[in-house]
Amino acid sequence: MISYFMPVKFYFGKNALVDHGDELKQFGKKAMVVTGRSSAKLSGALDELITVFEENNQEYMVFDKIRENPYLSTVHEGAERLEEFGADFVIGIGGGSPIDAAKAISAIAKNNLQNDQIYKAKKYIKDAYPIIAIPTTSGTGTEVTPYSVITDKKADKKAGFGSPHIFPKISFVDPKYTLSLPYKVTKDTAIDALSHLLEGIYSQNRNVVNCPIIKRGIKLIIDNLPLCLNDLKKYSVRENLMLASTYGGMVIAQSGTTVQHSIGYPLTSQYEISHGLANGLVMKQIMEKFYPILKEDLDDLFDYLEMNKEDFYEWLESLNLNAGVNIGDWFVEEKPAEVLKSRNMALNPVEISAEDIKIIYKTLQ
Repeated sequence: MISYFMPVKFYFGKNALVDHGDELKQFGKKAMVVTGRSSAKLSGALDELITVFEENNQEYMVFDKIRENPYLSTVHEGAERLEEFGADFVIGIGGGSPIDAAKAISAIAKNNLQNDQIYKAKKYIKDAYPIIAIPTTSGTGTEVTPYSVITDKKADKKAGFGSPHIFPKISFVDPKYTLSLPYKVTKDTAIDALSHLLEGIYSQNRNVVNCPIIKRGIKLIIDNLPLCLNDLKKYSVRENLMLASTYGGMVIAQSGTTVQHSIGYPLTSQYEISHGLANGLVMKQIMEKFYPILKEDLDDLFDYLEMNKEDFYEWLESLNLNAGVNIGDWFVEEKPAEVLKSRNMALNPVEISAEDIKIIYKTLQ
């Protein structure tokens, strides 16, 4: 039997927020805006949102303390600020980090969660303040997922949690907000979206309904990412990458992620390698591991793309993905145990051992 649950209403295209911002009225009079230090402002999204608030006669506060890989302590602080302000709903503006943080803040505040209870979502998250998403990158697809990834700095742990209660109510997906993104962020976030789409094939929870958008999304990235890196201000290719990213979010909302994501979390928390780049560094190795059991599905994808596996690897290598860090022997020995604890590991199409993970990490040294 096939099931498909996607409760997010989203508007995609230029001026999505400007044209449909009046729909925010239904969520109340007071909004908490969760952002990073600069992306919401540089993209123009924050200014447009403030104009919408003024037109809607809504109050707002801005919580702009979100860094890349948001800390658990920060989202707890955000939840306190939400309660002090008396917000009716939460808006996340930015890449995956601010939107994920908005989801966490909403859940913590609504359920009065303590310490790290948020990671036990099924037990503790019973409701959430309405969440609105305004993405300014083309990568995470979090604007259409029930997931959030938060870093517990004290425990040296980066981990995700999920709940149907943290699906955004509405997402305003405007590709023009990505025109201000620099080269590296553009590349790394696109690779994150590519990972999501591939994991729709890898996951044991793969959903046949996703097959057309997986293929289309991957093709959009392969065709448009090089063009975008050559001309960062070209709207049409930005639009295609944003659509691919949203497709990727729709895919993992149904299928979840796999070791492709789990193996990158320690690289991010230890070496501050961006999430998308961490995925890209091991993309070939993971595909090689899964290819024997998924040969038919992957060859079908490559037929659609009019290339073979080696052509795909060549395309990936042309992006010159390089973290520029030295992966220590201690990391190779210690971190596989952390990877194996990730919930994502249950969705791998084949069993992955600590030794498998060590071998992959060693290729990065």
